[in-house]
Amino acid sequence: MEKRTRVRYQYALGLPNYYETTMANNNNNTTTHAHFIDAGGIIPALLENDLMHSPIGSRVHSPMASRVQSPQHSRGPSRVHSPVASIHGGEKQGITMVEDAKPSTHGYTTDPDPKTRAHEESEQLTWRSFAAAWAQKHRLDEFYAEALEKYGHPGAIPPDVEKRLVRRLDWIILPMISVCYFFYYVDKTTLSYAAIFGIKKDLHLVGTDYDWLGSVFYFGWLFWAFPANLLLQRSPPAYYLGINIFIWGVLLMAQAASHAFAPIMALRFFSGAFEAVADACFTLMTAMFYTRAEQPWRIAIWYSFNGVGIAGGGLLGYAIGHIKGELASWRYEFLVVGACCSVWGIALLLTLPNSPATARWFTREERLMLVARLRGNQTGVENRTWKNDQVIDTVTDPLLYLFFFLGFIANIPNGGISNFSTLIIKGLNFDTLQTSLLTIPQGFFTSIWILAGALMNQYMPRNSRTWVCMAMMLPSIGGTLGLLLAPQDARIGRLFAYYMTGSHSGPFVIGLSLWSSNIGGQTKKMIVSGAIWLGVCVGNIAGPFFFVDDQAPTYGLGIGAILVCSVIEMFIFGAMRVIYIRRNAARERKAAALIADGHSAAVPDINETAFSDLTDRQNVNFRYIY
Repeated sequence: MEKRTRVRYQYALGLPNYYETTMANNNNNTTTHAHFIDAGGIIPALLENDLMHSPIGSRVHSPMASRVQSPQHSRGPSRVHSPVASIHGGEKQGITMVEDAKPSTHGYTTDPDPKTRAHEESEQLTWRSFAAAWAQKHRLDEFYAEALEKYGHPGAIPPDVEKRLVRRLDWIILPMISVCYFFYYVDKTTLSYAAIFGIKKDLHLVGTDYDWLGSVFYFGWLFWAFPANLLLQRSPPAYYLGINIFIWGVLLMAQAASHAFAPIMALRFFSGAFEAVADACFTLMTAMFYTRAEQPWRIAIWYSFNGVGIAGGGLLGYAIGHIKGELASWRYEFLVVGACCSVWGIALLLTLPNSPATARWFTREERLMLVARLRGNQTGVENRTWKNDQVIDTVTDPLLYLFFFLGFIANIPNGGISNFSTLIIKGLNFDTLQTSLLTIPQGFFTSIWILAGALMNQYMPRNSRTWVCMAMMLPSIGGTLGLLLAPQDARIGRLFAYYMTGSHSGPFVIGLSLWSSNIGGQTKKMIVSGAIWLGVCVGNIAGPFFFVDDQAPTYGLGIGAILVCSVIEMFIFGAMRVIYIRRNAARERKAAALIADGHSAAVPDINETAFSDLTDRQNVNFRYIY
């Protein structure tokens, strides 16, 4: 009796995606007619072999793949006659024989179960794909296993191929996050520019009303920081980010319609809540797509748009200051920045990939390589399961609290500067439009400090990140001393001293790379991320209250707070370094003792733990970077 079925062969990079075969099984012999399916055409090939011992669902390796030309390189159909090798028990590559294959967008599937099939399909710009991403239908365990099997050993990915893949990642991921971060910081400074364009007078702000408008934004952030991170773990990150950015822009535009303190207070609270996910998502996506060695530079690149946002905000403020319309100048600022944010939120939804395993901008084989190259991180890629054992590991880890205090201490200066920068500069006897222009160098200096920190880290010996962080705090300390001690009439000297205080951004960026590189386990990542950004928002809430109106324009208490925070931050990085060194040494001693006692099998292979979703303290193969 004849039985017909179809099979599919998975190819290596550069060959067709698969070939479809029609197999006629008559008694003990199977004759296979194979069509190689690709966008470029169809190559028929005839294979004959005895497959009587090949059960449905087994995999067969064929040497024929190396001898097949891709259709786009051939002038016409070509025939290949090649025997198919016998099945090997543990082998997981080659032909997968299935029954009842169903048609898909590429030909025929290899699995009748749509949940299993979904992990082989990249994200598409369809409602169905969008819904599947939220419903967690992309099952990636098999995909990760295949990635490790094919490319999970040294030299499996040629260096030139990996370099091209990383370059493409950079052109896809970094521009999307960087522009988003630009708007993110412009949004934070809109209130500062509104202050010099008359918002206090128009909304009848008195006493500490303006301070509260700066702080309530971070109360919204504080309220939603942990829920945002929990939702981020259970959501496709790019989609979740895009939706939040869109709503954040809408709320920003709505602030332009405010005519009293209470409405704008409420709108800024909700704006803070919808921004709570941004920094955490940016850092998470950097960790998902890049190796630990690549992360500091990438974080520095998108975080440097913080400075571009300051400069861009200055240009925007200068331009808006010349608008002579029916609305007050500060209202145009909220409308323009909010509209840009919403448009960019839509762009993120359409463009930014959720994971290297599903990125539609890469072929399937390239996605396997993108995943496999992350095995050395030992921090996993994506897991949406909440794990209570990781919660216990996290709350008992002193690094959780150090990261919280890092976020808190590093952002007391940021909270003050982002809301009072224009008032500090204007207090040096510059007019309103000159003040807007003088914030532009401040933005460029901030970007230079951030990139300088990443450059130092790149060329210093391995495990110098914490040393770089401590060294980068010195210009900030020098700048605050200059503002405190320089004569009031030395306005140019005081201006440059103020620009020097921006160096505190560089250490915080490298501090973020310590989080992305040194925290393993998806649940633990989200909790520590929530702690960092919880500290960030508490610091930004507290920061403006150190800048007391009675001390304008020198703001001695506020500048003194920046000085104290810079010194404390140096000690935090020192404590992190000590913990990382001691933990690595303990791991090495334990591994050496096991091997010496003949228990080398107790130390698992690096591939066994690469995507096992273990925390950094649970994973014996994990080594900290400091």
